[in-house]
Amino acid sequence: MKLALLIAAVDPSIGGVMVFGDRGTGKSTAARALAALLPPIMVMQGCRFGCSPDGPRTCPGPCEAAGAEKRPVPFVDLPLGATEDRVLGSLDLERALRTGEKVFEPGLLARAHRGFLYIDEINLLEDHLVDLLLDVAASGENVVEREGLSVRHKARFVLIGSGNPEEGELRPQLLDRFGLSVEVRTPREIADRVEIMRRCAAHDADSATFAAQWAEEDDRILHQIARGQKRLPKMDVPDDVLNDAARLCSAIGVDGLRGELTLMRAARAYAALKGAKAVRREHLLHVAPLALRHRLRRDVLDESGSTARIERAIAEHFS
Repeated sequence: MKLALLIAAVDPSIGGVMVFGDRGTGKSTAARALAALLPPIMVMQGCRFGCSPDGPRTCPGPCEAAGAEKRPVPFVDLPLGATEDRVLGSLDLERALRTGEKVFEPGLLARAHRGFLYIDEINLLEDHLVDLLLDVAASGENVVEREGLSVRHKARFVLIGSGNPEEGELRPQLLDRFGLSVEVRTPREIADRVEIMRRCAAHDADSATFAAQWAEEDDRILHQIARGQKRLPKMDVPDDVLNDAARLCSAIGVDGLRGELTLMRAARAYAALKGAKAVRREHLLHVAPLALRHRLRRDVLDESGSTARIERAIAEHFS
């Protein structure tokens, strides 16, 4: 799970992370910790749509002549009961009634721009909100046409979803939009469970001392992400690695080409994260379960999990 989040932080275009697993295994904690760890972003002063000072302004907000300011990386929760207006944005009724002026009130998608949009229990999300997310995730833009308003603004974010598979499956259309997928299980080793209790007790007793104790490790991860982001545009994917990606996806029966594309991007991000000069086969095979496990068709004759099927294919074709 940590590796998938780090890869998504290096290359947000991968498409986000889907985390399925048991309750209470730290899924949301890990996502929030990553967002809090990242360096602040530069935003046009007063802009409610997160416009970057280095890029073109496409939002309807008053940020054209403003300066720039630093803001924390956005981390926005999308609650299951959210209305369409709350997600997309809507007319500011209070201002319209007071002044007669039609002003767009940004929604959750605008707040999440250039950051993270987190959906807990995403498998319970209503279908109409799933459709909205699919449209925005595909285009990177949010378009609102209602109540006499016509608004278009950028909405590019890392989508992180978590859920318990026992409470229902995720719609295949939405699951396919996630770049990476991981499965988290409750630790079985007694030593691991004891260490978790120790750390939680230490944090509860003195959170400042606990944070200071791990500050050096946080800085190491921050520099690793920054180095990976800087190296990513220079990463070269040789033809033999592209051929490996195509062979693996063909061997396990991945539908469409999104599997190969995501696998290639994830391998580039992982190689950049590791400080490599070029993508090698070991990078590709290491991230293959993350990029492909949720794209396999269910085989009624094979009761093993998707990850096991991918590992068998890797052993067979790349031993």
